[in-house]
Amino acid sequence: MAPGTAPTGDTLIVGAGPAGLAAARALREHDLPYTHVERHEAIGGLWDIDNPGSPMYDSAHFISSKTLSGFTGFPMPDEYPDYPHHRQILAYLRAFADHYGLTEAVRTGTTVERIVPTQDGTYEATYADGTTSTHTNVIAASGVQWSPNVVDIPGYDGEIRHSVTYRSPDEFKGRRVLVVGAGNSGCDIACDAARSADHAAISMRRGYWFIPKHIFGMPVDVFAENGPSMPMAVEQAVFGRLLRVINGDVTRLGLQAPDHKLFETHPILNDQLLHHLGHGDITARPGIASASGTEVTFTDGTTEDVDLILLATGYRHTIPFAQDLYGDEQHPELYLTAFGAMPGLFGLGLVETNSGAYGLMEKLGAMVASHIWDREHRPEQWERFERHIAQDKPDLSGGLNMVDSPRHKGYVDSHAMVKYLDYVAKRMGWDIP
Repeated sequence: MAPGTAPTGDTLIVGAGPAGLAAARALREHDLPYTHVERHEAIGGLWDIDNPGSPMYDSAHFISSKTLSGFTGFPMPDEYPDYPHHRQILAYLRAFADHYGLTEAVRTGTTVERIVPTQDGTYEATYADGTTSTHTNVIAASGVQWSPNVVDIPGYDGEIRHSVTYRSPDEFKGRRVLVVGAGNSGCDIACDAARSADHAAISMRRGYWFIPKHIFGMPVDVFAENGPSMPMAVEQAVFGRLLRVINGDVTRLGLQAPDHKLFETHPILNDQLLHHLGHGDITARPGIASASGTEVTFTDGTTEDVDLILLATGYRHTIPFAQDLYGDEQHPELYLTAFGAMPGLFGLGLVETNSGAYGLMEKLGAMVASHIWDREHRPEQWERFERHIAQDKPDLSGGLNMVDSPRHKGYVDSHAMVKYLDYVAKRMGWDIP
């Protein structure tokens, strides 16, 4: 990309995964110029398992249902299952991009190395090939699952890997495997190990609530969405009791009892792990206390002799090309998770929440595009919102007291977030999905 090629008022979108595509559609609908770059060779972001560094694995599926996860105006195909496979999500994203004419505008194989603000209030992007371009606005939509959080296990001398390197259950054949971490990916991978490894165990530092993917024959998010609206404390009590009826006492399976109320950690949608624990295919262990050679000792004094430890310990929310502009790598400093402290600086898809993210992405994308449009067409309204950003400190917890962990720093409740986005958009006169 040659220097100076960006038109006046141009917005640089970095990343062509779901967030970047939501941003591109919103800008196009507002007839705003933009430059869209993607470092990989095709659209799809992390959902393309062939992209170097993608966290996808063969058995990965969406953890929210197709019913509540598609973009407005472009639902997921009827023939998709309730919880689509990762290759189906990739096909959906590429079909979405084609349908809205976004594909041709993406410059693939283009890596942004650095973004810096200039003296005139614009932003200069430097690319891996040494070229630069200047833009009025920047939207970081590069995703949050590219920088693995690797923990150290002193004394262990077997093979240790992060789950980002994992692809197939075949990797577990003939192995004694310990999966560390109990997020949705960790539980999925532990189930793969239960079916394929010679011996499998999973280590969790705390107890969790396990939510089945279907309740009364329907996806659990559809069931929850169609149910009566209740205060959070009541919802926690009612659904907590329902889960106890469905799952029983999970401590009988070797799991720890949850040390928090329902919904106070990121939801774990998995009923297969309980199945494998109940059949003896995998062993539940608490947190790791120490290791020596290939023997791992846990906080309850039990041990496991394993030759492979797979770390399902999550990711850091890095924005490597502009971390200093976006702040904390675990919780970027963005108003409503999208608007930066500096004019023209935005982020999309940099949110941790408890429901399908695509709806939030497109709402926020529409708000960002509306604010960019206001800069030229309604400058007084643009300035009004800039002042609003500096003053507004909304509570988006929805009444949840999230556990104290890096992942849950800045966590937002989806319903509280949607309600507040609609309020802000109405106040600003913006039309959003």
